[in-house]
Amino acid sequence: MQNTIQNIDNSAPIGVFDSGIGGTSIWNEINQLLPSENSIYLADSAHAPYGIRSKEEIISLSEKNTKLLLEKGCKIIVVACNTATTNAIKYLRKKYNVPFIGIEPAIKPASLKTKSKVVGILATKGTLSSSLFQETTNHYKEEIEILEQDGTGIVELMEHGKLDSVEMVNLLQLYISPMVEKGMDHLVLGCSHYPYLIPILKKILPVEVKIIDSGFAAAKQTKAILQLNNLLNNSKEIGKHNFYTNGSADVLKQILENRFNVSALDF
Repeated sequence: MQNTIQNIDNSAPIGVFDSGIGGTSIWNEINQLLPSENSIYLADSAHAPYGIRSKEEIISLSEKNTKLLLEKGCKIIVVACNTATTNAIKYLRKKYNVPFIGIEPAIKPASLKTKSKVVGILATKGTLSSSLFQETTNHYKEEIEILEQDGTGIVELMEHGKLDSVEMVNLLQLYISPMVEKGMDHLVLGCSHYPYLIPILKKILPVEVKIIDSGFAAAKQTKAILQLNNLLNNSKEIGKHNFYTNGSADVLKQILENRFNVSALDF
C-alpha cells in the first residue's frame, strides 16, 4: 500500500533520482506518458554505480536523494534505479509520508513470453544480490531457467561518456554471448542505464532474442499512483523540468539533448 501526502499542490514536480544518467530513460517514459507534469531529476553520478556498494550505503544515498527532492517540493519520488529499489525502497516507504515508485527487472513478462524457457538478466551486482530480487526470481525458477549476469563496468563507461565505445561493445559481447549459447530468447535489462544499450545489443543479439526493460511499466505505475492520490497535474501546458547532477554535466547534457531534445536547465 502506497503512502499518501496531504495538502500539496498537484502542480508540484515529480522527483526522480538515480545513481547517474541512466534514470533519464525512466524519466523519459514518464514525460512521454504525462507531458503536463513538472519534474526534477537528480543524477547522483558522484556515487555511481550503486551496484558495487553495500546495502547500508545504498540506503544512505537513497535517503539523501529523497531528502533533497522533498526539500524541492516533490509530490512523488520515482526511484529510477533497480539497485536502490531492491535495497532501499522498503526503508524509504516506511520513513517518508510520500508515494514512492520503484523499478525492478521485468522478469514476469519475460517468463510469460519465453518459448525456450531460458531468460537472461543483465543487472548490477547490487540488484542481483538483493533479497527483493531473489524473492522475485524464486517465483519463476521452477518454470524457467534464469541466467543472471553481473554488468560490472557498464555504468562506469556510460558515466564517463563512453556509451558508444569499442570498450562497451567488447564488454557486452563478453556478457551476452554465454547467455545466447545457453538458449536465451529474452534478455531482461535490470538497470535503468541499460536501455541506452539497446541499439548496441540489437547488433550483438540474434534477431529472435527479445529485449525487455521496465521503463514504461514504471511510468504507468507513476500515473496510477498520482491518480489514486488526486495528484495529477491538471494543467494543459507542457511541464517544466530541472536536472541536477554532482557528476559530469556534459555527459548528462549529451543524453538529454541528443536523445530527447531537452535542454538541461540546472546543474
